[in-house]
Amino acid sequence: MPTGGVSGYAAINARVRVMYSTLFTPAQLTSLTETADLNGLLAFLKNTAYGPYLDRVKDKELTPRRAVFQLKGRLADENSTIIHNVPETTRPLISQFYRINEIDNLKAILRGIITGASWNQIRFVLFPLGSMTVLPGQAMAEAGSVAAALELLRGTVYYDTLSFAMKRFTAEQNLFPLEVALDLFYWRKLWEEVKQLSGDDRVQAMRIIGPLVDFNNLMWVIRYRVYHQLSEEELINYTLPFGYHVSDESIRAIAAGADMPSIVSQNYPGLSNVEELFVEPRRGLPKLEIELKRDVAEKCRAVFLGNPFHVGIPLAFLVLADFEIQDLTMLIEAKSTQAEIKDFRPLLLMG
Repeated sequence: MPTGGVSGYAAINARVRVMYSTLFTPAQLTSLTETADLNGLLAFLKNTAYGPYLDRVKDKELTPRRAVFQLKGRLADENSTIIHNVPETTRPLISQFYRINEIDNLKAILRGIITGASWNQIRFVLFPLGSMTVLPGQAMAEAGSVAAALELLRGTVYYDTLSFAMKRFTAEQNLFPLEVALDLFYWRKLWEEVKQLSGDDRVQAMRIIGPLVDFNNLMWVIRYRVYHQLSEEELINYTLPFGYHVSDESIRAIAAGADMPSIVSQNYPGLSNVEELFVEPRRGLPKLEIELKRDVAEKCRAVFLGNPFHVGIPLAFLVLADFEIQDLTMLIEAKSTQAEIKDFRPLLLMG
């Protein structure tokens, strides 16, 4: 098995470079946005690397939800290829990185239980993790209650975290504490995996994971303050006590009531319209999220310049591939609802 360095990364670097070359260019994304309708969009995608995944389903069964599910199948295969071909020393990090999809699946199942959705309604909302998941998805969805579903997770890495958060869920009958607990558990574990690396792998992994931690932590504390009006103590408890460039002091300052645009501008001096985004925060925060994700995307592209023999290359590709799926999901939803191009073009992450 490869152990790192030039020999360890030569083969996977070549494969990732090929995958990277198939990501849509801005010109291709423009063509996608300008397709007449959903059928036109899907026809375009069938002539790309996503085509084999869409072709697995009959056209009449290719609803917007099912189409997105099929597209995610490609990302699942790319993750699997990378996990099985990176050096052993970095495999735990890539595997944990991939687990964000399992976290999202777990949240979706719990939401389905709360809303009374059937397994058939839930299954195509999930990410197709296949045999790599520890979740007994259908059994959980059909368990009848959140408590019963969580009992089916006994013995998995999620059980203790969710069991502790169940006290507040039981009192409030709100999934919020469970979802926050899952988020914090995931990012703490991912951060630990980065810290386990050494040398260039650790430095380059931090170039990708660090900005993602910063982005999530900053958006969490802002959203919790704007949407949920949580106390300072709760805001601190529901965020991470570490960061890359966005320090714990910045997060605590926002929690304590500091001017949010000033903190954001200090940490992201390249953003020029921050004050404007906070005039009406509930309208501006989705736009801020897009700007910060675009910043992450630029950092991922920058990793492809220079020495290629490190874990940053596959990590950066996986982030960009996920962002592309997010763009395609948005386009599918926009075309299915006949939204105007001017309304959804500004929402593209990869354009």
